[in-house]
Amino acid sequence: VQLQASGGGLVQAGGSLTLSCATSGFNLDDFSIGWFRQAPGKEREMVSCQSSRYGSIYYKESVQGRFTMTRDNDKNAVALQMNSLKPEDTAVYYCAADYPPLCTLDGMDYWGKGTLVTVSS
Repeated sequence: VQLQASGGGLVQAGGSLTLSCATSGFNLDDFSIGWFRQAPGKEREMVSCQSSRYGSIYYKESVQGRFTMTRDNDKNAVALQMNSLKPEDTAVYYCAADYPPLCTLDGMDYWGKGTLVTVSS
């Protein structure tokens, strides 16, 4: 099982970025998948997560209406569209997957390397 997040970078407040997570070695249909982030000096938090292909998507309250997670099971990939970015969104973003398909902060079994998002004010 492998996951690789990409697409991070430096953006001004109010701007947009799209993160991508390429996966391999497993069938995304069978796994939960989500995005997590960890800001410097802070604990990791769940940004968005979906436990099944047609299940509802959880979003952290502070990103609701600004971030959209999309899941492309045919390509075994997941994206996170981030709009109206704020300095407090600055963090290393990770994609993670789990089987059995649950969305939990500390229980995701498979993690990719993170991608850094920096939002300047």
